[in-house]
Amino acid sequence: MQQGEVERISVAVARAAVSAGRALLVSAYDDDRCARVRLEGFIMLSDLERRAASLPKDQQLIFYCA
Repeated sequence: MQQGEVERISVAVARAAVSAGRALLVSAYDDDRCARVRLEGFIMLSDLERRAASLPKDQQLIFYCA
């Protein structure tokens, strides 16, 4: 993967990582009104920014947009 490219993963891989607690699912939108799809266990981008200091550093961040 080259610099600036985004790694894409399958839904199954994302679901498994979130379910196992290895990843945090983040809506790529910073406004609740803009988030059209709310997936189970997700947080808003603005929540990620607010909570960044308290989040586990070993947890993968998976961003989604829809």
